[in-house]
Amino acid sequence: MRALLATSIGVTCAAALTLPLAVPASAAPVVRTSATESAEPSAAELPGSTQSLRLSPLTPAASRATGAPTGPTAAAPQGVRQRDVRPFSLVGVVWDDADAELHGTVQVRTRATGGTRWSGWQDLETHNAEHAADPGSPEREAGTVRGSTAPLWVGDSDGVEVRVQPGAARPGHRAAAPQKLPEGLRLELVDPGEDAPRPPAAGAPGADRATAPLTAESAAAAAVNADLAPLDATVIPALGKAESEEMAGVSAGAKPFVGPRPRIVTRKGWGADERLREREFAYTKRVKAAFVHHTATGNNYRCSQAPSVLRSIYRYHVKSSGWRDFGYNFAVDKCGNIYEGRAGGVSKPVLGAHTLGFNTNSMGIAVIGTYGSSNPPAASVKAIAKLTAWKLGLFGANPKGRTTLVSGGGNRFRKGTQVRLNVISGHRDGFATECPGWRLYKKLGTARSTSARLQGR
Repeated sequence: MRALLATSIGVTCAAALTLPLAVPASAAPVVRTSATESAEPSAAELPGSTQSLRLSPLTPAASRATGAPTGPTAAAPQGVRQRDVRPFSLVGVVWDDADAELHGTVQVRTRATGGTRWSGWQDLETHNAEHAADPGSPEREAGTVRGSTAPLWVGDSDGVEVRVQPGAARPGHRAAAPQKLPEGLRLELVDPGEDAPRPPAAGAPGADRATAPLTAESAAAAAVNADLAPLDATVIPALGKAESEEMAGVSAGAKPFVGPRPRIVTRKGWGADERLREREFAYTKRVKAAFVHHTATGNNYRCSQAPSVLRSIYRYHVKSSGWRDFGYNFAVDKCGNIYEGRAGGVSKPVLGAHTLGFNTNSMGIAVIGTYGSSNPPAASVKAIAKLTAWKLGLFGANPKGRTTLVSGGGNRFRKGTQVRLNVISGHRDGFATECPGWRLYKKLGTARSTSARLQGR
């Protein structure tokens, strides 16, 4: 993959970044030890935390207790028996080899903090490798990337139990017997930390400004958006079509196919701790396509909790999965709020880790939730249309058109294959996956039409 790297200080308004940009000691990576839990800076040093619990083989008695199959032909399941833990809100399972697939089922149940009743068993989406950096890219080859399930948002909890049952290989594999589970299975329990001050409602006094002090790391992340909003902004305000065209440099008399800029909550607005991610930003040349995803984290969240969900996913992507930053370029919640994702600038061609094989010259938009059997809210679909009308318009892309991308490798297209895709595609168009869920995928035609109309096509 060809990508352009820029340091955090080589950005617009660099003169404003007079603070030292050395990474503080509290931002050091998690030190994983042979103990049951990983060592990590205290909550006072670093907002949020991750508990990492090693899975163990379930004995026949434990398998029966958790409902896992037993018998001479059953491969050994692994898990964590019911136990008390520090509070967490998001859960996932990771393993050592990012190229190893987990064939089987992963189920968890949790207990709400302060309560005594346990939830029913909930499934985690096991095939998460398709949300990742492309093969051969610096991010993929950094040596930190792990295999992982999709994370699941469970709300404030202090008890957990997990079972991982081996299953048959995917169709096309010769082996019919249950497969061996990947090495190094660990249960990751993520606490998003305290909520940052919420961005005021659009139009309210101070709606474009934060109240917390600007740190060196957040200043670097904000500077790449400094032509759109002040350095300490929690939101990038919406603009009308004419203003958006003017900012995009559309010349008078030209056909202005740039949609109105939507309101976007910045990374500071949802409380991203900039010390977690890699300091550099990565870019490609342009944005030719948008891939729509769902986060598969479940729909059991309130829109007021979306910043906490995002901080949890961010920490899971970086600390648990070993990625350089949040994987998606943008996120959308069920109320239609749009959030800045991977750092580098909302108007720039930031290289994400969202669609394995097609991260170059594309952007990833993740709707927070799971939409295989649940309909996505109309507000979320409209937000996709508004965001793509503006962002694709900056790069001259027609939301109702088609484009050609070169595959970086994956399970549908070999590396180097030129693939014709819709400019607004679902994740499943580039990779054999259920993402973004069938119900959301069926709404992409509506998003394309609305996006094109907003562009003036």
